[in-house]
Formats: sequence, structure tokens, C-alpha cells
Amino acid sequence: MNLIEYLSLKIEAFAVLFSSMITALFPFLGYYLDNHPEKIMIIIGFGGQALFATRFIIQWLSSENAGRSVIPVAFWYFSISGGLVLLTYAIWRQDPVIIAGQSVGVLIYLRNLYFIHKEKKEK
Repeated sequence: MNLIEYLSLKIEAFAVLFSSMITALFPFLGYYLDNHPEKIMIIIGFGGQALFATRFIIQWLSSENAGRSVIPVAFWYFSISGGLVLLTYAIWRQDPVIIAGQSVGVLIYLRNLYFIHKEKKEK
């Protein structure tokens, strides 16, 4: 078993646990999630997409308020969180294209935050 397969199995085990927690909070979802366990991962994948898309809304609203192009720090935090959730989904799917894209993207977002925080410390 390679690393991606191993991680995929661990993510799936977490998804089953997460599904159980959701079912405990919302018992009416039990039948649906118990009979369609892959649906929880699809919900997680869409959640990652929503986080990732939100960063553009934040950037757009910040730019409109400033009257110029602005990339707020929140943009990078939403990029990282959305990227990590999408990376988790990609590993579960064992999709090398999305894994490669999101892995590199998350590293770039982290590096940008490093520069932002470094600059603030220097001031």
C-alpha cells in the first residue's frame, strides 16, 4: 500500500466518524448517511470549494472598499483552509492532478502569509 492509499483510508475512517457525529446531532440524516457514506466526503469537498471561493469574495469586497486592488490577509487564510480541505478530498479520491495542484497552492499561500507576518514584525 502506498502513502496516498494509506492516507485515503485514514481520511475515509475520519469521514465515517464525522458522519456518526453528524448523525448524533441530526438523527434524521442517519438513514441517508448510513446508506451513502461517500456523500459525506462529497459534502466535505463542496465545503472546501466554498471556502476556496469565499476568498475571491473577500478580495473583491476589500478592493471595492479601498477603490483599488487589495489582497487582504483573510484571502490567504481562506486559500489555505480551502486548499487543505480540497487536498483532503483529493487524497481520498486518490486524484494525482488535484493533489499536485492543491499541495503546491497551499505551500504558496503559506509562504505569502510568512512574508506578510515577517513584514509586520519588521515595522
